[in-house]
Amino acid sequence: MKRVLIVDDDPNIFEILRAGFDKDEFSAFSCLDGDKALDSFVQIKPDIVILEIMLPGKDGFDVCREIRKISDTPIIMLSKRGDTLDIVIGLELGADDYVKKPFEIKELIARIKAVIRRCENCKEKTASKNEFATKNETIEYAGLRVDKARYAVFADDARIEMPPKELELLFFLASHPNRVFTREQLLGNVWGYDFYGESRTVDVHVKRIREKLDVISEKYDWRLKTVWGVGYKFEII
Repeated sequence: MKRVLIVDDDPNIFEILRAGFDKDEFSAFSCLDGDKALDSFVQIKPDIVILEIMLPGKDGFDVCREIRKISDTPIIMLSKRGDTLDIVIGLELGADDYVKKPFEIKELIARIKAVIRRCENCKEKTASKNEFATKNETIEYAGLRVDKARYAVFADDARIEMPPKELELLFFLASHPNRVFTREQLLGNVWGYDFYGESRTVDVHVKRIREKLDVISEKYDWRLKTVWGVGYKFEII
């Protein structure tokens, strides 16, 4: 049974979610205070955290930052604010998804299941990695090498620090040069879940990859390119 920690100062949110969960599949726990959220997380050891941004005490951003220091447990941020800046900040702090209030309970539960499934698949793939890269797990272009087996990126022979999901997104795009992918396709192929309405997470990850590689890519014949109105591609000039 999956354990879900719901950090929200509105007790009605906990009751709505608990009522919507399949009791044989999920066990829900509540925390109403940002200052107590980390202690609850450590004590409960949840499989996923549903985290409101606006909380008494520490806000959801601070709680997300604290959790990410000690764990990669998936986090879905929940907020009635829904500003683009809030979404970007939440995703950059390490949240896996962002849902705006009011929400459809079926959609949120579908997102919870999808994020848990994606994280479990990611862990299985990581556990099964061989010590050495195989031919299909390393992609090389001039000045760039993406080694998925070792989860390492090298640009001009210098290692570039890149979190797993950024690396997987870069690897996927570089594996299909000059092919354009929509955000929905990237969510399905890289994150491993269906698209339910929020694709900002792809934009944020692309932005962070570019910040690390754009200066280097200017010297070579490859780049991560936006195709406006469609999505992204790894372009070979």
